[in-house]
Amino acid sequence: MSAPVSSDRPFLNRRLAAFGTTIFAEMSALAARTGSINLGQGFPDTDGPAEIAQAASRAVLDGRGNQYPPGPGVPELRTAIAAHQQRFYGLSYDPDTEVLVTAGATEAIAASLLALLEPGDEVIALEPYYDSYAACIAMAGAVRVPVTLRPHAGAFVLDLDELRAAVTPRTRLLLLNTPHNPTGTVLTREELTAVAALAVERDLLVVTDEVYEHLVFEGSHTPLAGFPGMRERTVTISSAGKTFSFTGWKVGWVTAPPELVTAVRSAKQFLTYVSSGPFQYAIAEALALPDTYYDAFRADLAAKRDILGDGLTAAGFEVFRPQGTYFITTDITPLGEKDGLAFCRALPERCGVVAIPYQVFYDDKSAGATQVRWAFCKREDVLREAAARLRLL
Repeated sequence: MSAPVSSDRPFLNRRLAAFGTTIFAEMSALAARTGSINLGQGFPDTDGPAEIAQAASRAVLDGRGNQYPPGPGVPELRTAIAAHQQRFYGLSYDPDTEVLVTAGATEAIAASLLALLEPGDEVIALEPYYDSYAACIAMAGAVRVPVTLRPHAGAFVLDLDELRAAVTPRTRLLLLNTPHNPTGTVLTREELTAVAALAVERDLLVVTDEVYEHLVFEGSHTPLAGFPGMRERTVTISSAGKTFSFTGWKVGWVTAPPELVTAVRSAKQFLTYVSSGPFQYAIAEALALPDTYYDAFRADLAAKRDILGDGLTAAGFEVFRPQGTYFITTDITPLGEKDGLAFCRALPERCGVVAIPYQVFYDDKSAGATQVRWAFCKREDVLREAAARLRLL
């Protein structure tokens, strides 16, 4: 086979050159190679409700969704998403013009940013941030402006003055994630009120990533779109993967006013076009599950959070117990460590556990140098075994 064409110019687009392989792929491969417990990547080790898996099976066997589904998503799912927003938040959306089904929340984020940004636009994102945010902003040619959530009194806190100061005449969009991955922070109603007022005052678009909306352990999740002046400027994103423990199905969605949905769909149609046909029918049924499902799911994850949190405390970490999400943050300084990336790369050989270093989620790498993220969306016996292994440190 002949060698690739030689050129002084790299093959990879320079906007993506800085990102390389994701830390999740690296650490998951490390877990597989060493046989370690993988508390790095955020996926459950058990499947979601059996009746929803059976609904997907029925859809396949009945021939529903096996061919290309409609571009905006199957009507049953769009109707179920609109009903979900009304049921839980009192937000009314037209399933025909204000709902768009995507290949998970990750595609929804990519399509939103590619659709709404021009080169040179500034995007304010809370850091530490989910790694696809930075890559998608870069692919759009926009400029990322981080506002850092800082540790304070056992939690990570948004400085509203810092947020206001970050807005310039070039700011086009705020990218918010609440409940927040990786810190587990849930923005309060007071904080969201201030964010909404700022967006209205400065005429900003807002994209909100709310995939952990049903995993809030203290307080409650409040969508930003429900605040005065926000519905018409907010793209709300969520997905089924985290709520129903079927992360491989990749069913996500956008709710927004028609003009914003049309813009996002214009970008989305050239990404996957459509996806997850039979699974869309199953998730339509999942969204209608009774409150008892959501309550039990949240209680189960809260108990698992506490099992791992107690284990990490016993192992000597400083533990930031999250208000929501799948993840616990720790600081490794009490263990005499100062480099989270080196710590995580060595951890499998030291005690057979894999975690994710925080610094990959920051522009300012020093801000997260001593912090490490652990996923607790695993079976209780796995978490207890991980805790026992970590005590070897």
